[in-house]
Amino acid sequence: MSIEFHVEARSGAARTGRLITPHGEIETPVFMPVGTVASVKGVPQDILEELGVQILLGNTYHLYLRPGVETVRQLGGLHGFMAWPRAILTDSGGFQVFSLNELRKVNEEGVTFRSHLDGSSHFFSPESAIAAQIGLGADIIMAFDECTEYPADRARTRASMELTLRWAERSKKYFDEHKHEVPWREVSSFQFPVSSAANTGNWKLETGNSTQTLFGIVQGGMDLALRKESAERTIEIGFPGYAIGGLSVGEPRERTREVVEATLQHLPADKPRYLMGVGTPEEIAEYASLGVDMMDCVLPTRAARHGLLFTSEGKVSIKQARYTRDTGPLDPNCGCRVCRRYSRAYLRHLYASNEVLAQVLNTLHNLSFYLDTMRRVRHSIRLGEESGFLSSVRSRPEP
Repeated sequence: MSIEFHVEARSGAARTGRLITPHGEIETPVFMPVGTVASVKGVPQDILEELGVQILLGNTYHLYLRPGVETVRQLGGLHGFMAWPRAILTDSGGFQVFSLNELRKVNEEGVTFRSHLDGSSHFFSPESAIAAQIGLGADIIMAFDECTEYPADRARTRASMELTLRWAERSKKYFDEHKHEVPWREVSSFQFPVSSAANTGNWKLETGNSTQTLFGIVQGGMDLALRKESAERTIEIGFPGYAIGGLSVGEPRERTREVVEATLQHLPADKPRYLMGVGTPEEIAEYASLGVDMMDCVLPTRAARHGLLFTSEGKVSIKQARYTRDTGPLDPNCGCRVCRRYSRAYLRHLYASNEVLAQVLNTLHNLSFYLDTMRRVRHSIRLGEESGFLSSVRSRPEP
């Protein structure tokens, strides 16, 4: 077993489903919090479970540099290392290498890059990126791709797309030959304590003969014809799931939506569709209405660390002086542990005092808001009312 995916309800282009992985079932459409270095900044794993997080995202580039793939592999893969019993997805590291810009060099074989930590030189190829992800042991891993910069002319975009397709074939070949090397098989008796509302006592890694799942990535920049071609040729290679990559790289949001909607038309209806690296609560609800099944974004955690909070009444910049004596909850319509207990005045005080607790509480609320948004989206789709939910989301005021 790798994954199973079942569509359970439809409303227009939107659909709800169930994605079954070796480490648990996931209700889709799903938002995946980003745990870049095997940690969602400031939030312990037991609280993530209480929030209802079904799947986390880890970053191959960062984990490769520190603590190193072999260390993670020997400690049970990411599940054992970070004491997380639920599903995990890792990216290939391609986007992070892309973002290094001046510190990288791309050729047919792969990418030579310098570490942002110490300047040391490293090399990622499709084969080594997949080997790293097998060692990390996530349930779902990604083919190594080149993220096309924005703006880019058509010749550059096509060349980048063609390279990604060649790398996709190499990624799949290596994965098929090495997928049974996943660390689950080496540490089947690995145990660690998990104490939370969701799990008590010891849990044991028991994944039997299950394997990881490799997703392909559709590129093609902002060119809709190239997106169509990339989708069709990636499908020809054959993957159990497909991601839309190369977006949120500086293009206007209207263009992002246009590319997403156009690309979705060419992806198989019976396979999970993953939109990488987006977006605001309004955007993830809208993309779900278009038929996206999986999304991730650093925005809820990153914005929280800068005092920007998402609420049912619009965005709140908690650093503003007008909240100094505000005794009301952050969001009167939110039932998260932050809104149930703390006032805006206290949250503002923590942020102004540069208290670590400010980042923790802000992150808890933002994650809760995103996860609640997706719950409402799934509920509305099941009822056939996703458009009504979207209308209420879009009507929220801007800051």
